[in-house]
Order: sequence, then structure tokens, then C-alpha cells
Amino acid sequence: MTATVKDRIAAQFRRHEPEVLDLSRRIGAQPEPAFEEHKTAAAIIDLLRAHGGFAIEESVAGLDTAFTATAGRGSLVIGLCAELDALPGIGHGCGHNVIAASSVGAALALAAVADDLDLTVRLLGTPAEERGAGKAIMLREGAFDGLHAAMMVHPTLKDMATPHIRALRHWSITYHGRTGHASRPFDALNAADAVTIAQVAIGLLRQQIRDSDRVHTVIKEAGSAVNVIPGQAVVECVVRSDTLDQVDLLWARVRACFEAGALGAGARMEISEPLMSLNGFRHDSALAALFQTNAEALGRVFPDYPDRSLGSTDMAEVSVHMPAIHPVLSFDCPPEAGNHTAAFAAAACGPEGDRVVRDGGLALAWTVADAAHDDEVRRRLIDAGPFSWTGTTEGDR
Repeated sequence: MTATVKDRIAAQFRRHEPEVLDLSRRIGAQPEPAFEEHKTAAAIIDLLRAHGGFAIEESVAGLDTAFTATAGRGSLVIGLCAELDALPGIGHGCGHNVIAASSVGAALALAAVADDLDLTVRLLGTPAEERGAGKAIMLREGAFDGLHAAMMVHPTLKDMATPHIRALRHWSITYHGRTGHASRPFDALNAADAVTIAQVAIGLLRQQIRDSDRVHTVIKEAGSAVNVIPGQAVVECVVRSDTLDQVDLLWARVRACFEAGALGAGARMEISEPLMSLNGFRHDSALAALFQTNAEALGRVFPDYPDRSLGSTDMAEVSVHMPAIHPVLSFDCPPEAGNHTAAFAAAACGPEGDRVVRDGGLALAWTVADAAHDDEVRRRLIDAGPFSWTGTTEGDR
């Protein structure tokens, strides 16, 4: 890669930077939950249209807020994912405004050199990462077809090129008891008691699970009046582990805890089919190394952290179908201000968010350019062939 091409990319990125940073802050100020990201998607599309050069398709994959924007006509096709949704009640507590702006900035910078690099850049507006697995839907509906690789960058509290991203499944459990007056509890079957028993059992189970395993629950419904014995209770449960096979092994034991709740409270239990299933992430080591080198050139440092955990993401579904990376860059914030907090959402709309947009967006753009220019990387990606959906939802590459 000649310095001239990277210099041109950097110059283009800096030219668009004020608008991209403004985009990040505007998205952050108007958080929208999964599948309702209408203003967010419109803001990104309007910015791309204002600059021209992108073929834009809206409402892709049957999703109102999903879109693609394509620039260049090269033989190597790289996707950049722009996550759109926010957390209910918290806002952009995972920094999706920063993720979206970073990818938009990279796409704008690359559009000017795409044909020179024999490159096609596809920006994908991906809704519902927090709940709904929008990327998995877009995979199934063909929005990722034709890509040779996909990338994004995510903010957190560490700089890591290959964070540990776990597999998960998500269930809803409903207990049916019998409603009654609290002064005559012997006539009722308390469904909320079933939840309490299950949670105590899960808490004890956590002593016997592996370090890589996670079990967490949230009570969605368990009565509304203190003088009414609740006849119905709803709890949601997520189980995480390194692979979906390991999730299923752990779920057998967690399910037994929920069954114990039903037995102890005399309630009937219903368990949904998984509301969401996500693989663990498979990092493309060569692309991740390119990103780290580019981010280091911008002043980032990547320590060898003993704890590299980063939850789960629907980008992992992309990673089992094509080469992909999901590096993370840090906010300079205390540990209590980490992801999925209001403090993190505030940081994402301030100077720390701007810093990740600058570093992450330019490092992404340079990484795409390196992949297009490096003969070995380019040949490997093209020889593997462009992705085409074959109907496998949890498949392997």
C-alpha cells in the first residue's frame, strides 16, 4: 500500500469528519429501540445522499429501518456494518451511535478511492442488535450476499483487536398459577414464588459452572398489586458460553432450575422456543492484525488483557459465514461507566465518543484498503468466493 493512497483516505476522512461527528451526536441524542430506528436510518441515508456516489436501497430484508449503500465497482466487496438501535431506558449505552458514525466515516473516505483499489464498499444499516438479531435476519434475506468480508468497530473500555465474544440463547419462561386474594393465600398458587425458587436455584448453580459460562435473568411480570396473589409470572433468561453446543449443555441444568420453581410453587410452566440464538465470534486473524496495526498508527495501544470478555453480538452470526472482524476501542471512563449504563451512553455522545469515531473510522477505512491492496489477503478473500445465503442459520464457514 502506497502512503499516497492512505493519505488520500485520511484526507477524505478528515474532510467528512465534522459531519460524521455531528451524525454521531445526533443519533446519540435521539435513541431508538430495536426495529424502530427510523430517524437514525434517515439521518445516515440523508448524509450519504448529500455526498452522492452511493447506490442506496432502503427497507432491505423486509425490515423498515435496514438499508444498504454501495460505492465502487471493484471485484473485492467489503461490508461495513452500522448498528442503529439503542437500549430501552438507557439510550446508546453500547455506543451504537459511535459504531454507525465510524462505519459511515469509513465508507465516505473509501468511496473516493474504491475504483482505484478495485473495491466495492457496502455500508449496511443493521437494526436490532440489542434485541432481535437484525444482522441474522439480513443474512437470511440476502443483504450480505456478495460480500467477501464484513467489518465494524465497537466502543468499550479496552482496546482489543479480537475480544472474547460468547454464544448465547435467549428464552422466555411463563409460570401459570392461580390468582387469589392475599388475605386468603391458601386458595391461590403464587406464580411469582416459582420465579423466586428458580432464581435461587440458578444462583446456587452458578457455583458449579465454568468461568466462560453466564446465566442471567430478568423478571418481566410478577404481579401488580400487593394484595393480589399473582397467577402469572414471566421471566426471561439468557445463557452464554463459548459455543452454542456448550450453551445447550448448560441450558439443560438451567431449565431444571425453572422446572424446580414450577414444582415448588405448584405452577404450570411454559418455555418459549429461543427468542434469539447467536454463535460465538470467529475473528479473521489477518484482518484483525491489519486493524490493530492501523489503530496503533493512530496512537491506540492493545495490551494483553487477562479478561477479554465482551458479551455477545449478532455480528458473530456474520463471522461464521464470512471473514469478519469486531475490534473494540476504549473510552477513557471508570469501570462503573462501562457498556449498558447511562454513563456509557453519555460518554458516547461526548469527546470520548468522538475519539472512537475518529480512530475507529479511519482505522476501518485503512484496513479495508490494506485488504484490497495486499495480494495474499485479497486473493484469499476472493478465492473463498462471495457469500451467498444457503439456508443455514447456525452454520459453519
